[in-house]
Amino acid sequence: MVIKRLFRRSAPVAHAHTIPDGHRIYAVGDLHGRLDLLEMLLGEIRRDEACRPKARTLVIFLGDLVDRGPDSRGVIERLIRLREEGTEAKFLLGNHDEVFLKAASGDLKATRMLTRIGGRETILSYGISPEEYQSCDFEELTKMLAGKVPARHIEFLSSFDDYAEVGDYLFVHAGVRPGVAIAEQSLADLRWIRHEFLGSKVSHERLVIHGHSISDEVDVRSNRIGIDTGAFASGRLTAIGLEGSDRWFLAAKGPADPRWDRLSD
Repeated sequence: MVIKRLFRRSAPVAHAHTIPDGHRIYAVGDLHGRLDLLEMLLGEIRRDEACRPKARTLVIFLGDLVDRGPDSRGVIERLIRLREEGTEAKFLLGNHDEVFLKAASGDLKATRMLTRIGGRETILSYGISPEEYQSCDFEELTKMLAGKVPARHIEFLSSFDDYAEVGDYLFVHAGVRPGVAIAEQSLADLRWIRHEFLGSKVSHERLVIHGHSISDEVDVRSNRIGIDTGAFASGRLTAIGLEGSDRWFLAAKGPADPRWDRLSD
């Protein structure tokens, strides 16, 4: 589904939602293989932190590390190092990550789906050549991919959370089903939901910060904030900063990818 101008920003929202005292959150939108933008944004976060009072910082990655962009493997490696370096971070499993994890674990059906949602670029990033990709059938491709993806990548992705709650905020990949308690949300909705969530004006238990659905700018609503600005195509990777009742946005801006002439979810 193509989304160019999903929504314009609604009327300004009073910042009644808060993060506990002494804490600071940065939530990062969908990466989709853009290692270049990830490095830039991590630098922006470091610079932003240096200008603010000392606080306990948590970085939350909203999911979809892989597919479409050129270096999914590099993104995963960089985030593993980020955790090893001692950065306090949470990682949420996106729908693309979910499909990739299944395919890399030998699921033939998942490999078929992966190739339909931008997985070619992910597969090539693991050292499978374009010629091999083109000549293999799905069974061969599944076996080859399973042999190329390091065990620590599987372990890393398998450790991801489904959602995170901090103060008055809920962080998810795709969204929530309106009217359903957070603890009762299905994994399918947390990772895949779109229209029922995006079109709802119902207040949720917390203000929802999400990715998954692309908009050409940060999408601020009374019950949710969408920060997926289509990094894989637009060259714009967005993060939201939260502290106390304050919120602000950071962005890494690099070259657009000419292979993707339209933003698609």
